[in-house]
Amino acid sequence: MASPLLNEPAGALVRIASGQSLWLDTGPFGPSAALEIVEGIGRLSCSCEQGDAMTIAFLQAGDQWQCQRGCIQAVCLEALTPLVLRPLAAPVETVSSDPVQDWTLQLLRIRHLAKAEQRLHALLGLLVFRLGRRCGAWCDLPFRLSHDRLAELIGTTRVTTTRLMSQFRLAQLLEVPRQGAWMRLAPALVDSAPLATL
Repeated sequence: MASPLLNEPAGALVRIASGQSLWLDTGPFGPSAALEIVEGIGRLSCSCEQGDAMTIAFLQAGDQWQCQRGCIQAVCLEALTPLVLRPLAAPVETVSSDPVQDWTLQLLRIRHLAKAEQRLHALLGLLVFRLGRRCGAWCDLPFRLSHDRLAELIGTTRVTTTRLMSQFRLAQLLEVPRQGAWMRLAPALVDSAPLATL
C-alpha cells in the first residue's frame, strides 16, 4: 500500500511503518530532491511499462539517495522494517559509492547466473552480507521477502522460488518462522553463495 506524497520540510524526520510505501516522484521527493535513511531498511523500486515494480536497491541507515527521474517513471520506497528518513535540502554530495548503483550492479550480476537455484542462493547470501547479522549459529535478516518478490529479484516464477525455498528449508539451511517478520539462514548457505565476494 502506498502512502500519499509527503510535504515535509527538509531535515524533518519521516516515519514509515513496516509494509508501507512512499512514492518519491514529486513534492520534496521530486526529480532533484534527496533523502537520507536514518533508521531501518527499505526497498527502492521503479515502475515498469508492464505495470510491475522492479527492485533497484535496498537502502539502510546511513544511505543517501538523490531522485533522478531519467528513464524511471515513478520511484517507490517500501519499508521492509520500520523506516525513518530525512528529506535533504541540497542534493547529495558526490561520494565514492552510490548505494543505488551498487545494488543495481549486484542484482544484475545475480540475474546473469545460469540457474534459478544459483540466483536465489546468491541473492540470499548478498542480503545477509549487506543487511543481516550473525546471531550465534544462524545469520538473521530483519525482514522477510515474499516468494513473489524473490521471484522478481532472481527472474523466475513464484512456483520455482517456492520449490527452491522448500529445498533450503528441508536441508535445514533456512528458517522462516510463521510468527515474525524475519528470516534465518545457516552460515554454510551464506558462505557458499555464488558471487560471495560481491
